[in-house]
Amino acid sequence: MSDPKSGAGTSQTKAPPKDHKKKDEKKDEDLSEEDLALKQQLELYVERVQDPDPGLQKVALESMRQEIRTSTSSMTSVPKPLKFLRPHYGTLKAFYETMPESDLKKYLADILSVLALTMSAEGERESLKYRLLGSEGDIGLWGHEYVRNLAGEIAQEYMKRQSEEAPIEDLMELVQQIVAFHMKHNAEPEAVDLLMEVEDLDLLVEHVDSTNFRRTCLYLTSAARYLPGPDDMLVLDIAYTIYLKFEEYANALQIALFLDNLQHVRQVFESCDDLLRKKQFCYILARHGIAFELDDEMCAEDSDREFLQDIINNAKLSEGYLTLARDIEVMEPKSPEDIYKAHLLDGRASAGASVDSARQNLAATFVNAFVNAGFGQDKLMTVPPDSSSGGSSGNWLFKNKEHGKTSAAASLGMILLWDVDSGLAQIDKYFHSNDNHVIAGALLGVGIVNCSVNNDCDPALALLSEYIGKEDSSIRIGAIMGLGIAYAGAQNEQIRSSLTPILNDAKAPLDVIAFTAISLGLIYVGSCNEEVAQAIIIALMDRSDSEFGEPLTRLLPLGLGLLYLGKQESVEATAEVSKTFNEKIRKYCDMTLLSCAYAGTGNVLKVQNLLGHCAQHLEKGETHQGPAVLGIAMVAMGEELGLEMSIRSLEHLLQYGEQNIRRAVPLALGLLCISNPKVNVMDTLSRLSHDTDSEVAMAAVISLGLIGSGTNNARIAGMLRNLSSYYYKDASLLFCVRIAQGLVHLGKGLLTLNPYHSDRFLLSPTALAGLVTMLHACLDMKAIILGKYHYVLYFLVLAMQPRMLMTVDENLKPLSVPVRVGQAVDVVGQAGRPKTITGFQTHSTPVLLAAGDRAELATEKYIPLSPILEGHVILKENPDYREDS
Repeated sequence: MSDPKSGAGTSQTKAPPKDHKKKDEKKDEDLSEEDLALKQQLELYVERVQDPDPGLQKVALESMRQEIRTSTSSMTSVPKPLKFLRPHYGTLKAFYETMPESDLKKYLADILSVLALTMSAEGERESLKYRLLGSEGDIGLWGHEYVRNLAGEIAQEYMKRQSEEAPIEDLMELVQQIVAFHMKHNAEPEAVDLLMEVEDLDLLVEHVDSTNFRRTCLYLTSAARYLPGPDDMLVLDIAYTIYLKFEEYANALQIALFLDNLQHVRQVFESCDDLLRKKQFCYILARHGIAFELDDEMCAEDSDREFLQDIINNAKLSEGYLTLARDIEVMEPKSPEDIYKAHLLDGRASAGASVDSARQNLAATFVNAFVNAGFGQDKLMTVPPDSSSGGSSGNWLFKNKEHGKTSAAASLGMILLWDVDSGLAQIDKYFHSNDNHVIAGALLGVGIVNCSVNNDCDPALALLSEYIGKEDSSIRIGAIMGLGIAYAGAQNEQIRSSLTPILNDAKAPLDVIAFTAISLGLIYVGSCNEEVAQAIIIALMDRSDSEFGEPLTRLLPLGLGLLYLGKQESVEATAEVSKTFNEKIRKYCDMTLLSCAYAGTGNVLKVQNLLGHCAQHLEKGETHQGPAVLGIAMVAMGEELGLEMSIRSLEHLLQYGEQNIRRAVPLALGLLCISNPKVNVMDTLSRLSHDTDSEVAMAAVISLGLIGSGTNNARIAGMLRNLSSYYYKDASLLFCVRIAQGLVHLGKGLLTLNPYHSDRFLLSPTALAGLVTMLHACLDMKAIILGKYHYVLYFLVLAMQPRMLMTVDENLKPLSVPVRVGQAVDVVGQAGRPKTITGFQTHSTPVLLAAGDRAELATEKYIPLSPILEGHVILKENPDYREDS
């Protein structure tokens, strides 16, 4: 039986040379002596394999295997034995089918599996087929390329078997082997990819060891951004598990915060028993800005627990910030004139400055507040009463008209930012005023001072809650907005029970209701709280037709959206309800909810959806495209690639979009590059700041301030100075230019508004909420910012954070060490130990970090307790460090 078949096999082998004899001879001449010898040798083996004598077969297979194994290939060429065996692949395959079951048959299957690497037709998956039929030997002996090819074929086979519901046990055994091989050979990303394809990432935890877990987790966390949900959460969960397993608690904590999983955060605290490391966790939590209560399981000692809670509550933030300011020598207060630098312009600009002085003074109030934010002293509001001007802080207050006084009084809170004790003491005098606007400003000032600082005795709540029910609406707004800013993210039940009734109070004026919705949105940001959502929905349904035309109504859907910030699918029930609203607000609400729920996720489908809404050319009076444009920026700011792409898409919208879209595009660009002045965006905004439509120009000017906020960027400062002389007759635009100048010099260049921190990994929800609220208000500049609600600009305080790296010793006292600061480089999946920063300079701490900068210690003497050098980092002495003698 076997004879004629084997004869057929041999005749097959002999057939081709007849036709190609000439060609073959030519080819043979090209080969070198040894190649020719090798080729003939291999052909002999192929003959021998088909010999009936099993002994000869075995020897031939052994030799063939040896040849294939020992051959080396360059990167570009196929190994020689594989090349010469290509014509015989069919022969061997046919012969294999005829062999009886034996070890030799498995042996041949192994060799066919390797040959299939270069020979098999696309989609045949023969390499895998023969591997599964072959012997169970070590997979790595055939080389890397073979293993990678197998992994690819397994992924396809798995998909096929899943759809047919066929068993996959044999595949999973192979996967085990391949993953083990990859993890041993520094190919962690390939192991992870294979396991993602076969949906079994849990296997990874067994295979990582102390040498490769960092690279594996880095790949997992970076890949998570590009995976569709719920896979991304799964991948991060695995990374979290691996970090816990290797006691890298700080990394685990960051992933827990990214997942917004407070159970995981608790688990990190409970797993770690080193108090110093717990202090570092508290600094990370404080920077992220979430309210978190420690209990005795997380920290047993009462005194320690109070100390840790203080760090989480940011009680020491002001102290650290002022240490930085002293170190960089910028304590000297600056006046608005120092910022405007009018002397650098020609004569005509200063001539127009005296016109409309109340508006100019209001602008100066904001500039002064932004520039001296957190420094505790300035030249307008905190001048000591014994100076020659005789208590000029009162004088400046009364250089502002009516509602201007609100912003002026509140600016004192901004100057004393984070310094609760002295802040409350200095604001106290305004509570005794008999001008309602001043009291309103004082209330807002109290909220601002307490922003992102929690205090056990809740002074803000005690002071503000008694003013919520007052008659005068400006006082109520001051108190409500103050509570929103002071307790952003705190989910405080007491405030909820006192604010929700206002939403459904038929007598309350619209502006009070709008600010209540925003404050509740801020306090319950990202919590998906049912009661608050219900109250805001009812408030929206109760509005009359005339009220939907009011500019402030747009803050109600935003308050609702903030409840679902970054919570993706959780918004769907509420979005369904919103479809029943009045048609004037229905679409507006839909866009706002969608953009808030997917903010920072980088979800491509949602960006496409929002772009679709922006592409329509609608009648006048449609307002929902503004939030859709902002939504594109909110969703796409999650990761770098999406960010670049959306900047390009926004360029298109500028060219083809209707007027209401063009007004929102500059604001969206401002959000995408916040505190990160990219040159291309700066040029676009500079072009738009001279636009014929004054609303587009105003939005562009404010956005120039946002992208340069806290950077002291000289180029933007120059642009704004030129704009101030260009618009010297236009009071509204000049006001916007001044605000932008204040933002560029925010905190004299020590602060940032960027809601992202920890190497752009974590997004602070309260910071984003503050920015988005301010940008939604800017969608109607004339009515809100240039009207009497200019104090919405103070919502930016939620996003203000020092852009510093402050290293402290084990007693949390500042410790100056040399660090290298340079552009961060993405090293995910790179071989070896690549440098993580480029173009660095060495400074001694504390130092400022710009957008996209990363720092690393330039000394071996200390070990940082945080994987990412940002904010407050605790350094521990390195026990193995030896001074060079």
